[in-house]
Amino acid sequence: MVARPALPNLDTLPPEALKALIHVQAEELRVQRERLHSQDEQLAWRQAEIERLQLLIAKLRRMQFGRRSEKLERQIEQLELQLDELATASAEPPAASPTPEATGPAAPGRKPARRPLPGHLPRQKRTILPKETACPDCGGELKALGEDVSEILEYVPAHFQVIQQVRPKLACTHCDKIVQAEAPSRPIARGLAGPGLLAHVLVSKYCDHLPLYRQEEIYAREGVELERATLADWVGGASQLLAPLVEALRRHVMGARKLHADDTPVPVLAPGLGRTKTGRLWTYVRDDRPAGDAMPPGVWFAYSPDRKGEHPQGHLSHFSGTLQADGYAGFNNVYESGRIREAACWAHVRRKFYDLQVAHQSPVAQEALERIAALYAIESDIRGRPPNERCEIRQTRARPLLVSLREWLENCLTKLSQKSDTTAAVRYALGRWEALTRYAEDGGLEIDNNAAERALRAVALGRKNYLFAGSDAGGERAATLYSLIGTAKLNGLDPESYMREVLSCIADHPINRIEELLPWNIAAPDTDHTSETK
Repeated sequence: MVARPALPNLDTLPPEALKALIHVQAEELRVQRERLHSQDEQLAWRQAEIERLQLLIAKLRRMQFGRRSEKLERQIEQLELQLDELATASAEPPAASPTPEATGPAAPGRKPARRPLPGHLPRQKRTILPKETACPDCGGELKALGEDVSEILEYVPAHFQVIQQVRPKLACTHCDKIVQAEAPSRPIARGLAGPGLLAHVLVSKYCDHLPLYRQEEIYAREGVELERATLADWVGGASQLLAPLVEALRRHVMGARKLHADDTPVPVLAPGLGRTKTGRLWTYVRDDRPAGDAMPPGVWFAYSPDRKGEHPQGHLSHFSGTLQADGYAGFNNVYESGRIREAACWAHVRRKFYDLQVAHQSPVAQEALERIAALYAIESDIRGRPPNERCEIRQTRARPLLVSLREWLENCLTKLSQKSDTTAAVRYALGRWEALTRYAEDGGLEIDNNAAERALRAVALGRKNYLFAGSDAGGERAATLYSLIGTAKLNGLDPESYMREVLSCIADHPINRIEELLPWNIAAPDTDHTSETK
């Protein structure tokens, strides 16, 4: 900070010099006011830009569904980065002024609300005693009066540790019989990885979307050399070990009376060709919590090398009930026998009109969106109620809106060009009307298929990071791990803690009681990673 020169003696200063000094002081004050005003404007602009970006990100996230979302996700990521930069810049103090007088009170900025630190986190108490051992004024003895407690949030990096399994040998003093405990089972026979490390590798890849080569680099920074081939062997071995548990999960999911289904493409490396082919990951979600059902939710993934209709037919061969899905023609064959009923997705209809509204500011699309929003408002009111109440309210409130909406859509067709995009959106809705309105007749159904689309978001993020699966077998491994991790998350469990618990005991668990290891049958595991002896 630059020191200001001392003022001259004003009592002896000539009038002309005094006027000149006043002019200089006035000019300095004007420059300081302009500088402060400019800083205020910058802060105000940053705050307005932050609010604009937050609103834009929220709107984009509402559009983030299905297979067309990857470009949208990249756009959201760029906006998130821009928002981070603006928020960081707003948190920085303004540049120091060249004079003490220019430093005024900080411009009012909206600080993020400080939430209390989570109560479940361990606390480490550090007592900071004063340096004085006696009263600094009179030398008297100091006694406890109280204390001030403040908290900071700290991060302790994860670390590797080696568990030495020591099995003492005991010999009989009479007959020389040797007694020794059996070696405990390992998740992977003769493997070096403990259940905690295996769980971390699996969750890092299939939940946090870290490819194995990145994990290899991270572990190397900690001084542990784990080659990618070793990590891949562990993933393959764990997938085989978990296969019976995933089969039990499949049976649970397919035992529902209503399923959400969807699929997404997965690039797969074609052996010997040096290029990729397109496989598919199918997801089937059982989640009746919105209808007040206490049955645990679950998600089962299946991989196929292509998108032929025979794959969903095979997946659903033992399912009877209602399938909530998009308009994919491959599902049509499963509806033919009448064993499975179709319930279509209003989110797909809404998306078509939303795209029209954004592109053309179409008044037809705007009214369609408002009418569909009224249907969703009813769903918001009845979420969590039992099926009979939901059905009754839908018949009373939603049914008249649906009848009016259909009449309005049919009337629009008479006024629109037959080749317009708006006409295509209207025909899409009318062509699926029976399946779209089936939810109003059954309180156990949902208005859309968003449960399945949410399950596929993890696949979309992983696909962006992995670029492709190494083989069809890699696609099947991904389906296994996505199933267990997704189901753990649906049931409110930390995926890594759940996987650690399962991998620590599944090798010795009776196969005829494998259901005991499903997420809802395992209490929230202890997250204390410290060893018992050091």
